[in-house]
Amino acid sequence: MKISKYDWNALFVTRTVASWLVAFIVFFPLLFLMVTAFKTELQAIAVPSLWVFEPTLENFTEVQERSDYMRFAMNSLITSVVSTILGLIIAVPSAYSFAFSPTIQTKNIMVWMLSTKFMPAVGALLPVYLLFQWVGLLDSQIALIIVFTMSNLPIMVWMLYSNFKDIPHEILEASRMDGASLWEEFRHVLLPLAMGGMASTGLLCLVLSWNEAFWALNLTSANAGTLAVLVASYSSPEGLFWAKLSAASLMAIGPIIVFGWFSQKQLVQGLTFGAVK
Repeated sequence: MKISKYDWNALFVTRTVASWLVAFIVFFPLLFLMVTAFKTELQAIAVPSLWVFEPTLENFTEVQERSDYMRFAMNSLITSVVSTILGLIIAVPSAYSFAFSPTIQTKNIMVWMLSTKFMPAVGALLPVYLLFQWVGLLDSQIALIIVFTMSNLPIMVWMLYSNFKDIPHEILEASRMDGASLWEEFRHVLLPLAMGGMASTGLLCLVLSWNEAFWALNLTSANAGTLAVLVASYSSPEGLFWAKLSAASLMAIGPIIVFGWFSQKQLVQGLTFGAVK
């Protein structure tokens, strides 16, 4: 059955409209958050919602004065970056071993690692909390770095394993025949070929660590609290301060949105490892 040019045009218009509609639905909560952040508290709770008003920066100023935004932002930055680097240091040799020196138990070990992500985080909260309490690491950056690293490690190993498997083994065998040591093989052969996959893995886990709220809320408070703790602090028994909560949320997600925008190509590549061969 031959499709006419008119039918093709109608199909193209339908798909375009549907795509824009889906994009708007997905983007609308963020748009509403951004608009509410520039309202007063009275305007934020107005019914129906106000879309024409005089914007104010009062909420952002109050968030900074009341909560010291930069301290929470630095905690988020330090815990995210350090946990990602530490995770890569552990995951790279693990994935290398699984990809290029597999054993009969390799598949079982990798499946077991991935299965640890099946359990809800709340199931491990009590033992983790008591352990950190015993060693005196509650409300510390070290506690979050350890938890973030262990939480993201299975994902990092699997992503790096998929990337390493796409590298022809013959290239590594040729370097060994030329007398390259294990370190020289990794540094001069494997690292240049796998740099894109390693960067994608690191970027994705950096975003996951930045957005992690469960562990930050339960293991930290004033000293090592991340931006997730800052946002949660604007929920009180008296109710929600919608305008200030929106401002704090926008300040929390702003840096990672900008970061994700500039690294979206690497993030998409990391999310689709192994999907297309």
